[in-house]
Amino acid sequence: MKHAKVGFLMTDEVVSVLGGTPSTDVAALLVEHDISGVPVVDSDERVLGVVSRTDLLVQGHLTAEDLMTAPAVTIHAEQTVTEAARLITRRGVTRLPVIDDEDRLVGIVTRRDLLRVFLRPDHEIRRVLVEDVLADTMRIDADAVSVRVVDGVVTLAGRLPKSSQIPVALRLTGQLDGVVSVVDRLTAHSDDTRTRTRTAPLDRGTEETSP
Repeated sequence: MKHAKVGFLMTDEVVSVLGGTPSTDVAALLVEHDISGVPVVDSDERVLGVVSRTDLLVQGHLTAEDLMTAPAVTIHAEQTVTEAARLITRRGVTRLPVIDDEDRLVGIVTRRDLLRVFLRPDHEIRRVLVEDVLADTMRIDADAVSVRVVDGVVTLAGRLPKSSQIPVALRLTGQLDGVVSVVDRLTAHSDDTRTRTRTAPLDRGTEETSP
């Protein structure tokens, strides 16, 4: 199963500034390009931080390095858009500078960019789920599972051959781009899960003696 990568979604023509750029010049760039923030980089294009419109509200003759939020929350081009979306939500940011293996700036991805992926139509989510996840990846008969998708919420109902397949199906479904949540109504023909009895290890501080 394939996931959309950040590299295919990012904007590679990034407006950035050096640490010594005056705050007035940063503000002018934001207005000129109609953007809400810019990455701050060093002379080798390595990301140092990010300056947003909010940062520029601070009064005084300051530079980008004085105002930036650091360290920057970044992501790599080969990571998935799902990872990017979770990172943006968890860290409360609106944009992620995209970096290479040497931390150099190669692009930027915004919350708006990610929304384009997560607004995937329900019928497309269902098609990918049935064909790629259930049929190709899990080798499950199409008739075994009923798949319903409404506003990104997926309901899986039916009976799988083995109980161990249920958590796998739920996990793979939840990882699919565009899926908001998963409702589990699956059962199984057979229970192939085994409960292992764990025994406490022998206390190494004592010796086992014969009766």
